[in-house]
Amino acid sequence: MPRCTHKGCGQEYDAENNGPESCTYHPGAPIFHEGLKSWSCCSDVNKPVLDFDEFMKLPGCTKGQHTDEAPQVAPKPQPAPQVDLKMTSSQAGTETYSSGPTGTPSSSAPAEPAPAPKVVEEEDDLSVPVPPGTVCRHNGCNVVYESDELHRTEGGAAAECTYHPKPPIFHEGSKGYLCCKRRVLEFEEFLKIEGCKKGRHVFVPKKRADSEEEEFTQCRIDHYQTPTEVHASVFAKQADANTSTVKIEENQIFLDLYLPGKKRFRKTLNLWGPVNPEESSFKFFGTKLELKLKKKDARSWTLLEKTDRDLGNINFTFGVGGRTGTIGAKELILDDVNRTRAS
Repeated sequence: MPRCTHKGCGQEYDAENNGPESCTYHPGAPIFHEGLKSWSCCSDVNKPVLDFDEFMKLPGCTKGQHTDEAPQVAPKPQPAPQVDLKMTSSQAGTETYSSGPTGTPSSSAPAEPAPAPKVVEEEDDLSVPVPPGTVCRHNGCNVVYESDELHRTEGGAAAECTYHPKPPIFHEGSKGYLCCKRRVLEFEEFLKIEGCKKGRHVFVPKKRADSEEEEFTQCRIDHYQTPTEVHASVFAKQADANTSTVKIEENQIFLDLYLPGKKRFRKTLNLWGPVNPEESSFKFFGTKLELKLKKKDARSWTLLEKTDRDLGNINFTFGVGGRTGTIGAKELILDDVNRTRAS
């Protein structure tokens, strides 16, 4: 079956069942700026991320038919030659100039950043079954699992994986991988860079038994509220969304976040007021975990968590949008009990 060439899709498809909404993809171009990665077509919906794997998982924003046509690549602009204007003659008040290449050698290309630390490669856990349709985790592979005999058994017809063992690098417009020298400018060409190492596919990574002990750490939590929601940011940088646990209940939230460097953040938040778990949500970003909690009633929360301390007249004020602090609300919203006391 042909493979779709739309950015953000890359799935194999049946040409006979290729409907008008079969494909979900990105019609825009990728944007890489100061380490952040996003798509020009949906940067306001899919927020920029730091990790390349997270970027590749950003869901498409447009529906259409699958296609196997090669994406059009814009022609590379030809740089204009540097010239010097020199006056060749001056007669009767008329000056004549001629131009020519400067002949100055171009400045040397800027040095690439220092190589990343040694990467420990993942191994496939052959004892764990793989759901059909799972994509190999290796960079540059994209093989879709069909059966153990084909992709996992040694000597299988498609068991050999050609991949990049090190992460991608984006430097001043050029794109490539740390493990090989090839660099390209266009993102479509970057996706086509063939792997430089052969080995086994990795569909389910094997858990590594490290001798280092796990270290529990603390993460800052900021929050603001609206009349109907409470928004909280847990600043757990590069938390692993696959292994971390976030459980939202009516009166509490359980957090168990796995961080780089064998660090872990675990905390149970006893909420100030009840929330609706079905209408609440969370999302992992490169630098934090965002929680959106739907209030079950319209009371104003004094704090994010319950406390036994006497807080006096402290109030948790309403935000007016955005993520930078809070501004006092014009109207205090109370529950039924406090409304009776205030009247």
